[in-house]
Amino acid sequence: MEMLIFGHAGLPVLVFPTSGGRFFEFEDRGMVSALTARIERGQLHLFCVDSVDMESWYNRQVPPRWRIARHVQYETYLMAEVLPLIRGQNQDARLISLGCSFGGYHAANIAFRHPDHFTGFLAMSGAFDLATFLQGYYDQDCYFNLPTHYMVNLADPWYLERYSRNTYILATGWDDQCLGQNQNLDAILSSKNIPHQFHIWNSWNSHDWPTWSRMMQEYL
Repeated sequence: MEMLIFGHAGLPVLVFPTSGGRFFEFEDRGMVSALTARIERGQLHLFCVDSVDMESWYNRQVPPRWRIARHVQYETYLMAEVLPLIRGQNQDARLISLGCSFGGYHAANIAFRHPDHFTGFLAMSGAFDLATFLQGYYDQDCYFNLPTHYMVNLADPWYLERYSRNTYILATGWDDQCLGQNQNLDAILSSKNIPHQFHIWNSWNSHDWPTWSRMMQEYL
């Protein structure tokens, strides 16, 4: 799979595209240029990956079991290939995931599932209620890839202890179509006493790149 890397040192950031987006979306939308100064100073190191959303969650041409299986393959690629590549280029102890909209789901999910590798995430206008994509199908892979499901029941001290050391940021807006989904995840995290930040912006068209650019510069 293709990807783009920006920077040479600093905080490593795994960047997910939006729904069905490509690895060059973050650059094309002006998000990389908004961070140019910090990238050139060696403060940020971006790893922008491709997606398989149209082969997984959005693929209505195959049964739901195939969709979730393709997503699981995608995570295996990230953990078995992308993560070693990141660590081969950057030995900073930190690693965060970042995404907007559907990319916010990917950012949160992988960070929650692997808190020993990811020290935080920034999810902007994240879409987290993905059960509707599965048309009623449900199995263990579905459960463990829907944060609003598995986080509700999570009580394992190994995870909770690592969550307490990490930095999780949810950002959305009052007019955001995903506001309710972010409020739901915020409530779940609060009920588990998992430290996190939840920001609701009072801005128009908050589910769009100009707002995400400002959020990113504020919280990254």
